[in-house]
Amino acid sequence: MQRLKVGVIGAGGIAQIEHIPNLMKLKRQFQILGVCDPSAKARTFVSEEFGLKVFESIEDVLALPLDAVVIASPDPLHHEQILAALGRGFHVFCEKPLCYAPGDIDDLIAARDRAGKVLQVGYMKRFDPSYEAALTRMPGTAKTLRYVAVEVNDPDAWPFIKHHAWRQGDDVAPDLIASAKSKQQEQVARAVPAPLDAMSYRGFTAAYCSSLVHDVNAVHGLLDGLGVPDGEIAGAQIFAGGEGGQGAVRLLGGRALWNMVHLKVPALADYSEKITFYFDEGILELEFPSPWLNHQPTRLTVKTSDGYTHVREDVRTGYEEAFIEELKGFWSAIVEGKGVRNTAEQARRDMALLSGLAQFYAGARS
Repeated sequence: MQRLKVGVIGAGGIAQIEHIPNLMKLKRQFQILGVCDPSAKARTFVSEEFGLKVFESIEDVLALPLDAVVIASPDPLHHEQILAALGRGFHVFCEKPLCYAPGDIDDLIAARDRAGKVLQVGYMKRFDPSYEAALTRMPGTAKTLRYVAVEVNDPDAWPFIKHHAWRQGDDVAPDLIASAKSKQQEQVARAVPAPLDAMSYRGFTAAYCSSLVHDVNAVHGLLDGLGVPDGEIAGAQIFAGGEGGQGAVRLLGGRALWNMVHLKVPALADYSEKITFYFDEGILELEFPSPWLNHQPTRLTVKTSDGYTHVREDVRTGYEEAFIEELKGFWSAIVEGKGVRNTAEQARRDMALLSGLAQFYAGARS
């Protein structure tokens, strides 16, 4: 089995709790040569906890004899870091959102094609065994689809990572933080040309791009399975000080509607995330656990009727961890030439919708 030499860019919570331990579990497929982060606290933790070589600069990691990189850095840095890695001839796995602006993703697609390398986005839900089962268990068709609902309430990670050993990198130099903030502002301006106030800006970068982006991608995949084309934006709201985001999309010329809501409930130690498809003849619902809770199965429920007899079916096909399965998929795409499940083109489609929702909201308020 070919073992890929990997560098990890960014050593924040998602890298410490998920990507680094998971890469190490997959020791037959991956060998981590180095991890970089500007935080000395994060570097020290990674070195002591995992026994890995750590670097302050991305240039030091990219100078290693790598096959691939895993990028888990702050969102505004993805664009330049992916271009740098592809420019060195490395395959790239990058956390979501790939970029804020669809045009910036076009840059990455072109660079990927020039390099002839794999570029995979960290949408782990596509590797969830219950999500995979949902693609084959729809109780209706495009002709009978009536409504798609996404509802998420999320306190953020704090209740679900208490049992993990990790260290927050809160010692990054102020000039680096200011630089990342400036890059984010430039990228958001390209993604949403309309002026955004502070609440709208926060809603776009957080509720939309950091949270709902997962559900947008998952729903797009399910709609593709049904043969339902992209729809038209019918409404959008940003609320709760930017910690709530809502969007509505008209599907099939108005025959169906897709409504999505994400709300941060900061002081409630509870997480709920549901994607529900309603058809003339049945309902399919996916209920996801907090992504920080590994090997907690997603509940897949299919409801149908046989005349007056109502049938509720709970479907469970496995306990595979989606965060691990996506890395296996990355390896398979590189080594075995299998298709990339989460492509940059799919990410572009997702970000085009989220940018459109923010534009719609800004336009409605002006």
